[in-house]
Amino acid sequence: MKRNENLIPLSRDHHFGLLCSWKIRQGIKKDISYDRIKNYINHYWEENLSRHFEIEDIVLPETENNSLQVQMEKEHIEIKKLLKSINNSNDKKLLGDFADALRNHIRFEERMYFPHLEEYLTDEKMNEIGHQLNQIHQKEEDSYDDEFWK
Repeated sequence: MKRNENLIPLSRDHHFGLLCSWKIRQGIKKDISYDRIKNYINHYWEENLSRHFEIEDIVLPETENNSLQVQMEKEHIEIKKLLKSINNSNDKKLLGDFADALRNHIRFEERMYFPHLEEYLTDEKMNEIGHQLNQIHQKEEDSYDDEFWK
């Protein structure tokens, strides 16, 4: 099924989230130090994932099947808790748990939650989501440009 164009910015973020998960797994396989992988996860969180979660919480509406929304929110909380645990531990298992949770969360959204939104939301509502995502993206670009020229 082709993704609705209004959700493509979120799906693009998901592509990079899957790449993050893969890199973590590769780091674990190659016995990269805990701190180096932890720093990578923290960087990815600060630069990408935290903002992605915020955006989803803002722009994705509740639907009749509220259980999917609840699952998305629970998984966001689980990933945040794993991040906190990673920063307070040296347990390499947590790194793999984070990679798995991120991958599974993205798969859930792409395979269940987004198709649900595409099926049940009106074209008008989907366009509203796309407009909000474009506005957020434009603000971020403008902010980045402002910082660049200081």
